[in-house]
Amino acid sequence: MKVCVIGASGKLGRYLVRHALDRGYEVVGVCRERSVPKLAEFADRITVVPGPTNDPELIRKAVAGCDGVLTVLAPWGVQQYSSGTAQAVLDFAEPDARLVFSCGWHISRDGEDRYSWRFKATVRIVTVLARLLRAVEIDDQVEAGRRIFASDRRWTVVRGSDLEEGESQGLPVWSRHVGDPVLASNLTRRVDFALFMVEALTDDTLVHEAPAIVGRLSPSALAHAGTRN
Repeated sequence: MKVCVIGASGKLGRYLVRHALDRGYEVVGVCRERSVPKLAEFADRITVVPGPTNDPELIRKAVAGCDGVLTVLAPWGVQQYSSGTAQAVLDFAEPDARLVFSCGWHISRDGEDRYSWRFKATVRIVTVLARLLRAVEIDDQVEAGRRIFASDRRWTVVRGSDLEEGESQGLPVWSRHVGDPVLASNLTRRVDFALFMVEALTDDTLVHEAPAIVGRLSPSALAHAGTRN
């Protein structure tokens, strides 16, 4: 399998690259030019395509011939980075390619997610502060999700909880909706977030799903083992 990792130089992206290589996949990594040195450990094992991930022509080149595309929806700046990246992947990935995107719990596919007041307040505060600082565009991630959900491509949108570093605990537990008690711990190892995304490449039951995930060994996952909505 040939896989393109878009946003390969970030913390999540490097885990994605590592998991893909561990499976024997051929990997193409896309990242901003100034971040290429972060991929030095993989230099002789992957093909690196440097440049902004919302550049349609760059994405067209990177995803050519790829069976799967793993995309980190990064909300950098105020230039529609997430939605531009998502649209380029939707436009130029191979017709039958598996497309797996990462985002946070705040993106909702059907409006049936149930968020705590604390979570909603945090998202509002971060959105306003980020816009003032012109640092990130939380709303643009929502727009990226809207475009993906409207597509008939073979997509999966993996919605991550809060993340922590640490050794793998195994494949995370998931639910279709935030608010499910199984997700209450709101914590996943970053390495396992990446693991879930790479596993989704070959799991057709996740096509057109937006799973919200939580760590397999988190208290809520252990308390509600075997449940999902």
